[in-house]
Amino acid sequence: MARKPADMTTKYVLSEKDLPTRWYNIQADFKTPLPPPLHPGTGQPIGPQDLAPLFPMELIKQEVSQERWIEIPDEVRDIYRLWRPTPLYRARRLEKALDTPAHIYYKYEGVSPAGSHKPNTAVAQAYYNKKEKVARLSTETGAGQWGSALSQACSFFGLQCKVYMVKVSYHQKPYRRILMETFGAQVVASPSPDTQAGKKVLEQDPDSPGSLGIAISEAVEDAATRDDTKYSLGSVLNHVLMHQTVIGLETKKQLERADDEADILVGCIGGGSNFAGFSFPFAADKLTGKNKKRRILAIEPSACPSLTKGKYVYDFGDTVGLTPLVKMHTLGHTFVPAPMHAGGLRYHGMAPLICKLYDEGVIEARAVPQLATFKAAVQFAKAEGILPAPEAAHAVRGAIDEALQCKKEGKRKTIVFNLCGHGYLDLSAYEAYLAGKLQDYEYPEEKVQEALKHLPKVKG
Repeated sequence: MARKPADMTTKYVLSEKDLPTRWYNIQADFKTPLPPPLHPGTGQPIGPQDLAPLFPMELIKQEVSQERWIEIPDEVRDIYRLWRPTPLYRARRLEKALDTPAHIYYKYEGVSPAGSHKPNTAVAQAYYNKKEKVARLSTETGAGQWGSALSQACSFFGLQCKVYMVKVSYHQKPYRRILMETFGAQVVASPSPDTQAGKKVLEQDPDSPGSLGIAISEAVEDAATRDDTKYSLGSVLNHVLMHQTVIGLETKKQLERADDEADILVGCIGGGSNFAGFSFPFAADKLTGKNKKRRILAIEPSACPSLTKGKYVYDFGDTVGLTPLVKMHTLGHTFVPAPMHAGGLRYHGMAPLICKLYDEGVIEARAVPQLATFKAAVQFAKAEGILPAPEAAHAVRGAIDEALQCKKEGKRKTIVFNLCGHGYLDLSAYEAYLAGKLQDYEYPEEKVQEALKHLPKVKG
C-alpha cells in the first residue's frame, strides 16, 4: 500500500467568505475591568462627553464596550476585501536554515494596499467619522505605516487628513511621506511650528528628533481646536486593538486548515495594535481556561523597553499632557527614545489592554537589540523572500530565538508570528545596517528613572 505523501503546503489561504464578520473584544473575558482612564485636569474617570471633541460617538462606545463581539459594518468589510483574508505561510525554508524541529508559521499583513496591518483600523475609523459627518482627521505617525494607512482610508471616504510625522522618520523615510501625500494627506515633521505643543518642544530643543508622544500632542491639539476635525490614533486605544483582531481570527482558522495548533505566538510591540490583533483571539483561550499552556510573547526594542523596564502606573499618552491619564507600563511621558530605525516602536507607553495581560502573567515580554533584529530580518529575507519592516523584524527575531531554543531542547513546537508589514519603503535602514553604520542602543536605567520622576500624581 502506497504511503501517504507528506503535506508540504506552504501557504494557507482563506476565501472572501471566510472574512470575519465581527471584531473580538477581549474586555468581555477579563475577570476584573480595565483601570479607567482619568481626566488630566480633575483626576476623575472620564466619560463619553470628555472624549467627544476627539472621537466620533460610535468609537467611544466601542472603547468602553464589554460585549465580546462587535459587528463589522458591511462598508468596512467591502474595503477589507481588497486584501483580506491575508495569507498564513509555513516558513519551511527558514525552518531548514535554522535546522530546527519547530514548525514556524507567519501571518503576512504586508499584502494590504498600504503594506501593513494598519488599514484594519484606519478603514474602520474613517468610516465611523464619515458617518458622523466629520470632514477632517488629524493623526501622528512614527515610521509612516499608520500615516499611510489613514491617508489611504481618508481618500476612500473623501476625508481630509493632516499627519504629524516624527521628525527622525520624516527624514529617514521620505517615500512614506510621498505615499501619504499621494493619497492626498498633508504631512509635516513633528515637532512642528503648526501647534502650540510643537512650538513648546522646539523652543526647548530646536534639534529635537521628535517622538510619538510629541506627535500625539500635536495631533490632539489640532483636533481639539477645530470644529471640523477629529483625532485618529493607530494604536494603544481599546477600539483600535479590537479592529485588528481580524488578524488573529483569520490565523486561528488557517491553523485549523493546517491541522496544527500554536504553542508559541510572537509579535512585536510599540503601541500594541498588531500584537493585540494577532494574539488576543488566542489569549481568549488562556483567559477562559481552554489553553493555559500556550505562550504569548511580545518583543520590544531594547532602546524603547516600555514593558520590560517601564512602570505600571497612570501616565499621559502624549508628551505635553493633553490626553487622558491611562494605566500602562510607561517609561514616562517625557521620554524621548534614540532615533533608531524601528520608528513605529518608539513610544513611551503601551496599550492598557496589553499592560493588564502582562501584569497578570497572561503574556510575556522580551527586549531585543537593533543589530540582532536586523540580522534576523536579513536571514528571514534570504530564506523566505520577504523583507520585513524594521518593526516587524522584532517578531522575526523573537520567532527565530524560540525556534533555536526548540533545536537546543530537541522539542517540536509550533511557533506562529505576525509579519505585520514589509520593509520595501524602509531600505535606508537596511542600507545603514549593511554598511555597518547601525549601533545597538540600550536605554540607560538612569534615564528611565529620570523620566519617571515626571509622572503625574494620581490619588488612590
